[in-house]
Amino acid sequence: MVTSSVPRLVVAAPSSGSGKTTVATGLMAAFAARGLAVSPHKAGPDYIDPGYHTLATGRVGRNLDAYLCGPELIAPLFLHGARGCDLAVVEGVMGLYDGAAGEGELASTAHVAKLLGAPVVLVVDASSQSRSVAALVHGFASWDPQVRVGGVILNKVGSDRHEELLREALDSAGVPVLGALRRARQVDTPSRHLGLVPVAERRADAVDSVEAMAALVSRGCDLAALEALARTAGAVPGGSAPWTPASPAHHPDRPAERRTPRVAVAGGPAFTFSYAEHTELLTAAGAEVVTFDPLRDEQLPEGTAGLVIGGGFPEVYAGELSANEPLRKAIAQLALGGAPVAAECAGLLYLCRELDGQPMCGVLDATARMAERLTLGYRDAVAVGDSALAAAGTRMRGHEFHRTVVEPGAGAVPAWGVRAPVRRVEGFVQQGVHASYLHTHWASEPGVARRFVERCRTS
Repeated sequence: MVTSSVPRLVVAAPSSGSGKTTVATGLMAAFAARGLAVSPHKAGPDYIDPGYHTLATGRVGRNLDAYLCGPELIAPLFLHGARGCDLAVVEGVMGLYDGAAGEGELASTAHVAKLLGAPVVLVVDASSQSRSVAALVHGFASWDPQVRVGGVILNKVGSDRHEELLREALDSAGVPVLGALRRARQVDTPSRHLGLVPVAERRADAVDSVEAMAALVSRGCDLAALEALARTAGAVPGGSAPWTPASPAHHPDRPAERRTPRVAVAGGPAFTFSYAEHTELLTAAGAEVVTFDPLRDEQLPEGTAGLVIGGGFPEVYAGELSANEPLRKAIAQLALGGAPVAAECAGLLYLCRELDGQPMCGVLDATARMAERLTLGYRDAVAVGDSALAAAGTRMRGHEFHRTVVEPGAGAVPAWGVRAPVRRVEGFVQQGVHASYLHTHWASEPGVARRFVERCRTS
């Protein structure tokens, strides 16, 4: 059971690279080690950090994105994830006040903190400063009176003397120091072109990294004071009830005798980008969801009626994906037979004829390759034509995050018309396939899951 007054903290920073992930993940693991049931959350669209949060807490890491889902869903989604928990930790995104480009505070960590009524713990990279840290913290704490910065954790502190100077400076800032962490290489996690390497690709090493984060935070932070700060959070503003994928307002009753279609969802190291709510929505819509690994499984799960292929790193595993010819042929046969297929980003690449010269599934008459430029940003999108996922005219918000190019960028019937950064169409709709670069959060438009499952029943 969850109440609207679950204790909670938001871990923020002045900028990216300050140590939010280390501190947030370490706090989650340290609190869990104390016997608390910890609910892990991540502000923004990031898929990778929640994997580390899951390791730290034993619970599914969930995203809180006010752009993709709308501000009105942040509190309900938070309460949904926090069911049965003693405490929640939300890791922020970018700098505390950095939101969607050109949209003010929308989707910033500060925005999420205000929507949750949660105190903020500011993680400051103190490696190249001493007294100036007080001006920095004062500025962030006073910028928006509705954001309550309840404490500071000093990261990358060089020595006892350095810590002493920092604490002396912050005495006048009015924000308590709740921790000071020394530089520690063992907590570093490897990165590549799209950020940290996901847990699924380095599970044993990731477990070690999370344990090191927990040890670092336990040694350097006042966990009792941090827990006490979390308990100062009152009821979540607005009197929100927890989100549910099977809400009567969203999900009409189904006759019990209707067929339960099997929906296969790609997983494994190559396809790690997925929001937990997608599977929950598919299940609530009446599907049986089965996960498969395109790197290992040579056939789709028996009886597959529909296929969901999310994001990930197929470019890293192009050779292995290509070598699994039996599965590529099975997916092509399913798609070309008219079965519903929803593919996002990595899934789009996998359905192409080839990726970096390696044969892929060949469902789409397009080729994909790595590119030098990173494509990144939120998008407003509208469905161009009817598909198994969305009716023409359906409006959704999405997020692009890739360093690849697909040529052509759109099929005869595109998936989406996109407004920003320039007006364009992108993606492919053909037979039952909906394939696009856009990552979307289905909780913002639950009808897409219901539509997809219904198409799986009737295709």
